[in-house]
Amino acid sequence: MRKIEHLGIAVKDLEKSKELFKKLLGKSYYKEEEVSGEGVLTSFFQVGDTKVELLEATRDDSPIAKYLEKKSEGIHHIAFDVEDIHAEVGRLKAEGFEILNEIPKEGADNKLVVFLHPRSTNGVLVELCQERK
Repeated sequence: MRKIEHLGIAVKDLEKSKELFKKLLGKSYYKEEEVSGEGVLTSFFQVGDTKVELLEATRDDSPIAKYLEKKSEGIHHIAFDVEDIHAEVGRLKAEGFEILNEIPKEGADNKLVVFLHPRSTNGVLVELCQERK
């Protein structure tokens, strides 16, 4: 793993949250994107080498909608940038981590993504991200 790529924050109202984070960070978001497969609308802020991703559910059965229902707004996941997502999945699986999707799927911001179950990472949802080529 090379660095923290982004922190994902689940929000109920993306428009209000974008304004809040614009004030907090002193800059506007640089990208907004819908990931229809995950039922989420995202907005990204660049903070140094790391990003903050705001996530709003676009449908009631999305993972973000379920998260908000159980836990309310807050940090949803931490994402790590990896050079070779397939090799990293193999390494982590061999180390005993529970992989939620062994086959990388398309994520926001031109990334391939894989998630690790919080059961195997001290309660933290971990995302692995690799830039799509």
